[in-house]
Amino acid sequence: MQLNVEIRGTGFPILCLHGHPGSSRTLSVFTDRLSQTYQTLAPDLRGYGKSQTRQDFEMSAHIDDLEELLDRQHIRECILLGWSLGGILALELALRSPQRFTGLILVASAAYPRSNHPPITRQDLIYSAIAGLINCLKPGWRWNIETFGKRSLFRYLLHQQTPLAYQYLAAEGTPAYLQTSKIAQRALSRALAARYNRLDELEQISIPCLVLAGEGDRHITATSSQETARHLKNCQWCCYPDTAHLFPWEIPQQVLHDIDCWLQAI
Repeated sequence: MQLNVEIRGTGFPILCLHGHPGSSRTLSVFTDRLSQTYQTLAPDLRGYGKSQTRQDFEMSAHIDDLEELLDRQHIRECILLGWSLGGILALELALRSPQRFTGLILVASAAYPRSNHPPITRQDLIYSAIAGLINCLKPGWRWNIETFGKRSLFRYLLHQQTPLAYQYLAAEGTPAYLQTSKIAQRALSRALAARYNRLDELEQISIPCLVLAGEGDRHITATSSQETARHLKNCQWCCYPDTAHLFPWEIPQQVLHDIDCWLQAI
């Protein structure tokens, strides 16, 4: 499948992969900065954003799509950056074609992802719908954050429920959620049901790696991210306190500073 892709900047390429739900737009927190020095490629994965499909697929299809994208753009080497599900796909790419990638950045991701998310209640869903709708109409409104946001499922995605984080949710998170297909959801559900675990294969990855995690991440726990970092031969690990799964939207300047420093050092 030929993926829709947003290409920005010039220089050495970085392939940026979004999570679930997600789209290329959700990666602007990274590409806005990185495209000033590098060429960033941010595709909509199969079944997400503008890369829609009517056919069921398995997760391996994402890897085929991404390799086709790199071939189509005549990219022989690049750096990988993946957020959540995107990080898992980045790991799969590095394992399949190690000669093609010179660096790996994992954001809120893991080779053996585990969650400690509490059960979702009907009240959670109601407050989330109300908070999300109001936030689309008035992004970052403090009254909405305090009244509905902190009682909604957003409290598990964001520890620092700031207006800036909610502005990202309104501009990028909600549209990406609405453009995530049920087909993509089913593909991910099947992979999770199979208890995805690539820890034993990580010793095959020798390129420089950076693993970033939010201390309070309940979707992919910081513990499982740190476990991945320990299994990677050449890895720098960083865990941010008082943050959750969407920590790049909570503390964007700190995250971007750490990525910049790592990129300059490799």
